[in-house]
Amino acid sequence: MLLLPDPIGDRSGGSACHRPDVVDAWPRTLAPHLSRLVACPIVPDVLVATDADWIFEEVDAALTDEGTKVVRVRSGSDVGPAARQVNPGLVVLDLQIGNMGGIATALELQQEFDTGEVPRVPILLLLDRPADVPMARRTGVQGWLVKPLDAFRLRRAARAIASGDTYFEPSGLAPA
Repeated sequence: MLLLPDPIGDRSGGSACHRPDVVDAWPRTLAPHLSRLVACPIVPDVLVATDADWIFEEVDAALTDEGTKVVRVRSGSDVGPAARQVNPGLVVLDLQIGNMGGIATALELQQEFDTGEVPRVPILLLLDRPADVPMARRTGVQGWLVKPLDAFRLRRAARAIASGDTYFEPSGLAPA
C-alpha cells in the first residue's frame, strides 16, 4: 500500500484521503490517478471488547492498518472507561464478554453517550446466531454481524458504520 504525503503539507487539517479538496490541489493530470493510491484507514482507532482471543485476532487482523490501532478490553464494564481514554472511531462488542455481555454493554454505553460521560461513537455487535437479533435491535447500535466472522465482512461493516451509515448482516434482519 502506498501512502502519499499531502501536497500542501500539514495545513490541510487531515490526510488527502479524507479531504477531496487536497486531492484537487494535485496537478490536474495526476489527481485522478494519485487519489486512488492514497492509503486511507478504515477507521482511526477501534476498541474491541471480547474475552475470546480468536475474535480479537480476527478483528485485529481485519481492521489494523497504517492508520488504525485496535485496542482490546476483556470485560464489558471496562468499555466506558476505555472509550473515554482511547476515543475510538468504532467500538466492537462481542455478544459474550465475561462479566457483562455485548447487549448489556451496548445499553450501558448508550446511557453514557446520552449523559455525555463518553463521546458518542458507533457500535458494531458481533452476534453468535441470527436468534440474537431481536435482542440486538433494542440496543440502538449502528450494526451487527452474525458469526462466523471474516475479514471482508468486518472491513465492510467497519467502513459503513464509521462513515455514518448502518450495517446489519444478515440484511433481512435489520431493525424496522
